Amino acid sequence: MAAKKALAELLVSSNLLDLEQLEQARRDQKANGGRLTTSIVRLGFLKDSQLVEFLGQQYGLPTIELFGFEVDPEALKMLTRQVCDKHMVIPLSKAGKSLVVAFADPSNIYVKDDLALLTRCKIEAVIASESAILAAIDKYYGGNQKIENLISEIEDSADTARNMVEMNVEVVDQAMSTDEGPIVKFVNAMLAEAIKTRTSDIHIEPYEKRFRIRFRIDGALVEKTQPPANAAAAIVSRIKILSRLDIGERRKPQDGRMKVKMRNGVEIDFRVSCLPTIFGEKVVMRLLDKSNLQVDMTKLGFEQDDFQTFLEAIRQPQGMILITGPTGSGKTTTIYSALNELNKPDVNVSTAEDPVEYNLDGINQVQVNPAIGFTFAEALRSFLRQDPEIVMVGEIRDLETAEVAFKAASTGHLVVSTLHTNDAPSTVARLVEIGVEPYVVSEATSIVVAQRLLRRNCPKCSVEHRIPREVLLKIGIPEKEIEAFKGARKGEGCEECNGTGLKGRMAIFELLTMTSGVKEAIYKGASPMEIKREAMNGGMRTLRQAAILKMKAGQTTLEEVLNTTIPDLT
Repeated sequence: MAAKKALAELLVSSNLLDLEQLEQARRDQKANGGRLTTSIVRLGFLKDSQLVEFLGQQYGLPTIELFGFEVDPEALKMLTRQVCDKHMVIPLSKAGKSLVVAFADPSNIYVKDDLALLTRCKIEAVIASESAILAAIDKYYGGNQKIENLISEIEDSADTARNMVEMNVEVVDQAMSTDEGPIVKFVNAMLAEAIKTRTSDIHIEPYEKRFRIRFRIDGALVEKTQPPANAAAAIVSRIKILSRLDIGERRKPQDGRMKVKMRNGVEIDFRVSCLPTIFGEKVVMRLLDKSNLQVDMTKLGFEQDDFQTFLEAIRQPQGMILITGPTGSGKTTTIYSALNELNKPDVNVSTAEDPVEYNLDGINQVQVNPAIGFTFAEALRSFLRQDPEIVMVGEIRDLETAEVAFKAASTGHLVVSTLHTNDAPSTVARLVEIGVEPYVVSEATSIVVAQRLLRRNCPKCSVEHRIPREVLLKIGIPEKEIEAFKGARKGEGCEECNGTGLKGRMAIFELLTMTSGVKEAIYKGASPMEIKREAMNGGMRTLRQAAILKMKAGQTTLEEVLNTTIPDLT
């Protein structure tokens, strides 16, 4: 306690904290646990970087930025995770009898002596932020201690896991349904961890000599753990049982679903896809959490003028609304938000989806099944005999579906659908390519919306970031507007964002409206580039321009802008 008081007094005497802030931090520490420095950073009184710099100056020790630093595997063997967690340290490198260790709090001089005794090495101390050390511990010792312990259980019972693969369905199910089975507990812990970290997809991947599990968090894949390779088939079998798939079939792809109910009553749907690879079955599980579905259109990320344009289009009594973009670009959220806006007691709304991802009250949702001939086109024909005002078709994949959809849009119905195209103008070319007449596209289409998802700056660790003038000029910012980019920000990396500086995602949009100039270009059979040029002349904001606006407002980074969008026409 004396050491902590000394550190607190140093912060106050250096005018980094005042007494009131110190007292507030101590109350927070008492209420939430952890270290005093954790509370100081959590309350926003100091940033991690400020604290590290201060500690380095006070104790005459070098500081280190751990994010991006590769730790020596030999050094990691010198200390257990339990020791690192207890003292908030992590070993970085080992040379002879010297061990470099990063400390979050060097004020406790006894820890260094304890580590020297434990490792029989001379301890060379450096200072790093607590969030960086926590992230490094998770990265190198395993992000979830419960999961790591269960992996040990699986390794201890590796023979059992290997034998499970050879059993028939009934025996596997019986063996795996016991509370003591390490495979069952591992799968349960993996699903719980995915839900906790707001993962969108779980990737379970077998390779020749290893087996890994990755989570897609905020659009980026992060490796979480590597269970024993000989447990791969047993883990996959458990998931297939939960998803009601055939565990005896390993030669062809299978798709299924399962539902997990949390203690708080929230239900999470998992869409499961199994794919045979040369080293076993790869499984991808998509998490569908209705409680996280954003159906408030004002929060989708539209710029105000684009939002009004989109609202006007979806409130038309008829016409085609097309939402385009690659898989995982947020098209489903945009469509559901639009349908939620239009869903009134006096309106009949029907949707044909493959699959139905979320249930929306008051909307008639239909699951298509191509295997029995119940396609999008067939579902759409049925809808037109059901007295609809608004129809949603999951995707226009072929001429048959396109013809029925555009016919409906031309005869008094509002039709919403999706395509997989790179931008809004190329959607026109795609429709013409599959056989829709240009005059039908131009007359029946109300609006085409292309979208992407950008990762947001972490709200906890983002700081002002000056982008070089020459870089801004290179991406097309006019000289007179460069000063307006003073508000750009970039995350430094912290515990909250796992050291990436980015947390959460937001959408950007490109809206192509059917102006007279765009219609004329379509009639003439113009190329996507020519249509885009005409639309930009008419005021269309491109995906690149929309992304730059988000960067200008400090919501995302230059790297995200460049990685997610392509340059516009010059």
